[in-house]
Amino acid sequence: MPMNLSAPHHLQWQDIDHVLLDLDGTLLDLDFDNHFWQVLVPQTWGRDRGLDAAAARAALQPRFDACAGTLPWYSTEYWSRELGLDIASLKRADAHRIRWLPGAREFLAAARARRKRLVLLTNAHPQALAIKHERTGVLAHFDASFSSHSLGAPKEDARFWRALAGAENFDAARSLFVDDSAAVLRAAQAAGIGHIRAIRRPDSARAAHAHEEFTAVDALVDLLGPAGGPAR
Repeated sequence: MPMNLSAPHHLQWQDIDHVLLDLDGTLLDLDFDNHFWQVLVPQTWGRDRGLDAAAARAALQPRFDACAGTLPWYSTEYWSRELGLDIASLKRADAHRIRWLPGAREFLAAARARRKRLVLLTNAHPQALAIKHERTGVLAHFDASFSSHSLGAPKEDARFWRALAGAENFDAARSLFVDDSAAVLRAAQAAGIGHIRAIRRPDSARAAHAHEEFTAVDALVDLLGPAGGPAR
């Protein structure tokens, strides 16, 4: 059922114990991943096969579409085998593009000041997560982190949320979850997460998303109250 979009996007922190956050497109700029998969990978894969970038993208897109929303789609190891490329090495070579979204660290500090338990929930493969942590130190901001690859299903899948409930002791009704993917947010809602917010601007280089089902903000920092403090 669609959520009440007239509800204020500021948070009632007294009703929240756990803050569950997506990585790419919520904390880190999705521009890195979009550029990597839509520009760098086709260029590299196509060059080895005598294809220009446009032809390579056209050849790869059906393969990408077939995996969308599944665990293999997020696996650097899977695509290394499928494409004959060292995906992790390519990511590390392009790591200068990895960056925080504006205000993300401010939000994390505010949640920490409120003594909330911070948990990272990501579909990123452990190899990709390690590269992003090397660049940003993101994991140091969290009490715990879970990759879908360790839980056996992507966040879009109900199995992820069942596995998470067995790995992390939390009250779903008193938890906040923020993500940029509507499919993931639907799965979180079905799992009983009580406070759900969507991110409209996961990629700083692209136009905002239109989230119709969930209360949405441009960035995490917009969930904070006046003067940068968490709304009560």
